[in-house]
Amino acid sequence: MTDPLPQGAPPRLHDIGRWISRRPLRLFFRVRVHHVDRVPRTGPVVIVANHSSMADGPVLFGSFPRRVVFLIKQEMFKGVAGTGLRAIGQLAVRRGEPDRTPLLAAQKVLRAGGVIGVFPEGTRGTGDVNEAQQGAAWLARSSGALVVPVACRGTLRPAGTRRRFRPVVDVLVGQAFELPADKGRQALVKATEQVRDRLATLVAELDSQRGEVR
Repeated sequence: MTDPLPQGAPPRLHDIGRWISRRPLRLFFRVRVHHVDRVPRTGPVVIVANHSSMADGPVLFGSFPRRVVFLIKQEMFKGVAGTGLRAIGQLAVRRGEPDRTPLLAAQKVLRAGGVIGVFPEGTRGTGDVNEAQQGAAWLARSSGALVVPVACRGTLRPAGTRRRFRPVVDVLVGQAFELPADKGRQALVKATEQVRDRLATLVAELDSQRGEVR
């Protein structure tokens, strides 16, 4: 495996993290990954996923055949958890303020042919992708990366229900697509809406497939 990581991140530690995501973590979830073959095996890729639970990131981290560097909110980089996230090459982003440093680090990974994971909603919510931040579209357009939408459902416990034993978590990988290379702010706004629409449509498709799965 040759997917690049941010400078200073040991590939071995990253791969141990992926193993934890694929093995011990799944003692708590029954994870079903659909159409993982849609993730391009080589070249720069921006994975965009919906976000409804803190478990989304750990579940998705080991769900793909390639190393993925996720952009994660700065608040998670505290104490032992923060040390671990940095060790496996994840990037901290500050929400609600300009923060080009992690974006440029992510861009460097993409230009070297790697994979970046982004939760474009910017924060946890329903995961329906009613809005999206511009970071994912900017990264894809500035690096020439393909965008792969990924819908994740089942990590969030439905309101009013009891704690669940090994709930079913479905991860649905959508078709990769390319964003137009037009320049300018309006072009970025349009590309961001394209990302949001593709991801929201995929989430709705997964919701339809899952029905009443718990």
